[in-house]
Amino acid sequence: MDADDQQAGDASVSPATGEDDALPAGKRPARGTGRRLHGAIARKLGTAILAGEFAPGSLLSSEVEFSEALGVSRGAYREAVQVLTAKGLVESRPKAGTRILPRERWNLLDPEVLAWAFAGEPDVHFVHNLFELRAVVEPAAAAFAAERRNRDDLKLMKDALANMRRHSLATDAGRAADRDFHDAILRATGNDAMMALSASIGAAVNWTTQYKQRARGLPRNAIPDHAKVYEAILAGDAAAASAAMRILVDLALEDTSNAMQG
Repeated sequence: MDADDQQAGDASVSPATGEDDALPAGKRPARGTGRRLHGAIARKLGTAILAGEFAPGSLLSSEVEFSEALGVSRGAYREAVQVLTAKGLVESRPKAGTRILPRERWNLLDPEVLAWAFAGEPDVHFVHNLFELRAVVEPAAAAFAAERRNRDDLKLMKDALANMRRHSLATDAGRAADRDFHDAILRATGNDAMMALSASIGAAVNWTTQYKQRARGLPRNAIPDHAKVYEAILAGDAAAASAAMRILVDLALEDTSNAMQG
């Protein structure tokens, strides 16, 4: 996602009120098809779909109704729908309108879709699904990394771990380092299919960590768990690396589940 799209993700457009929260108070609604505007519309709709506000099979408001309610151009709305279509959330057909697709069609591993899922209260079942995926992929990746890593891979992991310690996981910089750590492990596998999951797993790590501290501080310091994974990979011990990563993922799931329970 580029800078404009990230800004769009921070904007909130309310179809219920017709207000664009990205605009200063008293300003007229924005019109046009700029990235920031259609990105904000896509985020608003995507977040609502992920939150279950629109049931699969239901129709969105017509292009004319929606654009008039928001005070935005029809072009901006169409571009937002194209974003949602590319992510498998909706399909749009002439005269038939824009329909919410079944959940199994959604590209739930798209980093932006993951961001939308955690914008509100994430679905408990979906969160568990994410951790099941991580529990399958990441311990195996850690084992491969222990067997295949090179000096550059180890440096990336070591630097990421140092930045996590320097900044803590309560900061954006610390969470970025956390993503870098997991990314370095996937890269060290030398497995292109596993590396293709890097953005998705990084996004899952980021958003669950943010979620855990939304209402209060992080329940515990997870950096020592990461250090154990690194030490096993450094030692070339595949079994220990796999076991350490499984513990890391299991404890992260426990922390997230506790946060979801209040």
